[in-house]
Amino acid sequence: MEGQSVEELLAKAERDEAEKLQRITVHKELELEFDLGNLLASDRNPPTGLRRAGPTPEAELQALARDNTQLLINQLWQLPTERVEEALVARLPEPTTRLPREKPVPRPRPLTRWQQFARLKGIRPKKKTNLVWDEVSGQWRRRWGYQRARDDTKEWLIEVPGGADPLEDQFAKRIQAKKERVAKNELNRLRNLARAHKMQLPSAAGMHPTGHQSKEELGRAMQVAKVSTASVGRFQERLPKEKAPRGSGKKRKFQPLFGDFAAEKKSQLELLRVMNSKKPQLDVTRATNKQMREEDQEEAAKRRKMSQKGKRKGGRQGPGGKRKGAPPSQGGKRKGAFGGKMNSGPPRLGGKRKGGHHQGGKRRK
Repeated sequence: MEGQSVEELLAKAERDEAEKLQRITVHKELELEFDLGNLLASDRNPPTGLRRAGPTPEAELQALARDNTQLLINQLWQLPTERVEEALVARLPEPTTRLPREKPVPRPRPLTRWQQFARLKGIRPKKKTNLVWDEVSGQWRRRWGYQRARDDTKEWLIEVPGGADPLEDQFAKRIQAKKERVAKNELNRLRNLARAHKMQLPSAAGMHPTGHQSKEELGRAMQVAKVSTASVGRFQERLPKEKAPRGSGKKRKFQPLFGDFAAEKKSQLELLRVMNSKKPQLDVTRATNKQMREEDQEEAAKRRKMSQKGKRKGGRQGPGGKRKGAPPSQGGKRKGAFGGKMNSGPPRLGGKRKGGHHQGGKRRK
């Protein structure tokens, strides 16, 4: 009994060892292509097991994924290893497969106005050391920033310039000048960013430093100041003769993407009804009146043109004399006014008007 139990234990141990080897040993007809830098394994073997699996290939897919992952892990164990903080890690080689980028390659940063000017003039930047010698403290200090050399903000006495007001606070003047420099640098930085992104610079709604503002600039600055309140100028009082600003009407309101489906359905059905309707959407009466009005305007323009041509051609000869191309008088005959004879009535093209009376008697022919 004891001999049989030992033999059984040995056989069981051999079976376990074979199962372990079978778990880590995978046989493939075509070897996989590995890119250990990207932890990538490419299997070119035909999926014959999936074809036999039928409509439910989940088990075959899991087995195939397990085998390929096992082969990839076997390759990782063959790499050189090192210990980092009590952990054994492998050194991955450089990747060989070029993967596509999620975002495009960043473009080079555009030059600022100073950099463009320096490149045009050939000015090269000079490298300066960060530390300079401070004669006051007798030690090396930073050129800029906190605890810099020759720090004028630590002075307790400032000499008043010759042409300055003796009662003016020079400390406050120095602080104000620094604030202006900081604001100017920030404005230049924002302008450079807007120019780099090819954005339109915002219009200066405030006052210009020169002090010469036009009427439009003053109106725009006043409008911006009015709508800068918490209520966006809704409760702002107006002057007695102040006009409403242009472009301050109601904004267009768009329907939400998700909301009242009944209203959307109604509007779509109304649009289809109008498109399928046989009744013309054109107002015939209005179109006819517009056409007649245009024809009358063209005819009046032609008459005016012919009348002006006749005036230039005939001109005046004297009192009681013959005048060609003159406007029709009250009575008498008129020849050649519009190139022909017209009956009594309003003058028309190609006719001559007869009859009637005029104040100066008959005209000579």
